[in-house]
Amino acid sequence: MSTFELRNTLDDSAHGRTGTIHTPHGDIQTPAFIPVATKATVKTLTPEQIRQCGAQAILSNAYHLYLQPGPDIVDEAGGVATFENWHGPTYTDSGGFQVMSLGVGFKKVLAMDTSGLKETDIKARGKDRMAHVDEDGVDFRSVIDGSKHRFTPEVSIQIQHQLGADIMFAFDELTTLVDTREYQESSVERTHRWARRCLEEHNRQTQLRADKPLQALWGVVQGAQYEDLRRQATRGLVSLSDEFEAEGMRGFRGYGIGGALEKENLGTIVQWVCDELPVDKPRHLLGISEPDDLFTAVEAGADTFDCVAPTRLGRRGGVYTLDGRMNLKGARFKRDFTPIDEELGGYVSENYTRAYIHHLLKAKEFLAGTLCTMHNLFFMLKLVDDIRASIDGGYYYEFRDEFMGRYYAGKKIAP
Repeated sequence: MSTFELRNTLDDSAHGRTGTIHTPHGDIQTPAFIPVATKATVKTLTPEQIRQCGAQAILSNAYHLYLQPGPDIVDEAGGVATFENWHGPTYTDSGGFQVMSLGVGFKKVLAMDTSGLKETDIKARGKDRMAHVDEDGVDFRSVIDGSKHRFTPEVSIQIQHQLGADIMFAFDELTTLVDTREYQESSVERTHRWARRCLEEHNRQTQLRADKPLQALWGVVQGAQYEDLRRQATRGLVSLSDEFEAEGMRGFRGYGIGGALEKENLGTIVQWVCDELPVDKPRHLLGISEPDDLFTAVEAGADTFDCVAPTRLGRRGGVYTLDGRMNLKGARFKRDFTPIDEELGGYVSENYTRAYIHHLLKAKEFLAGTLCTMHNLFFMLKLVDDIRASIDGGYYYEFRDEFMGRYYAGKKIAP
């Protein structure tokens, strides 16, 4: 079972902090960046390479592992960590994200820019959707073969217990920014009812699987861009957890902050939620996109966060440097025999040149994606490690201003 130990706080005006999440498979020093291993793998990397980048934990998805290879296979293997040879803490997402990404939305990031977008740019028409929500749960069509499946809060928890992750999330409905206020209200209420059912099933499964390591269930806060809904949802989950614990049962051991929101409101919304959360419970921000989001999220109170951007970007030749992003497919790198970022360092910069990776990208060699992904993960993981050290060392704001001033000085390095 995970527990949280607070170490240092940023200051009186912010929720930012450092601490340690204790899990059966090891500790997570926070703030921490959690690489996404959707199908029990970070795309293009071995678990050994992920560890080499500095990752403390990884996050997999219950929906995808349910479809393939099946939770019974993972359970028989000894859980997702053993199955993928990951010797450390693991998270599993509930499948709630698929309600939006497969069901109603084409945008697949939490912090989205909606300027210039119409509803039809964000939401699929009914006949095009692969997921449909009702009060009891969600009907999915498999992304693999189109077969029909049914997810309910109970099914999600059963699957996540079989997957055996240290930290798992309650099944929630993720809405889009173009949903009406009325629908957002009903969705928050439905997610609360689902959270109760998740806790009930979590307690049942914990008793049925008493021989397994204790798993922690975290509630997920929705409410879109509305302050009253975010605060209402948070208070409701905390109260629900207190209710279960008062009856001698297991409540939420932490909380996830989910939902589509505009990038410019990221910090504000996370702060609303953290205003209402107990300080002894960790908070995970589900899905962010860029380095500036890390600083915003940490200051607002997030302890851990996941993001597919570093790996997705890397597979396309995009890499982070201390001076901004660049794409190694650009012609100017053909004879550039320097590291990606010599000052940053890391395995890739210490062993390979921009020209070599440019060649791999042009030749469509798989190794290109591996090297770019390794570099990007190292960049993000080291950045969060440095943020954590700066909070503990009392120089966070100086570090933030120096990093941001340099990284965004040119906005983006041209290809």
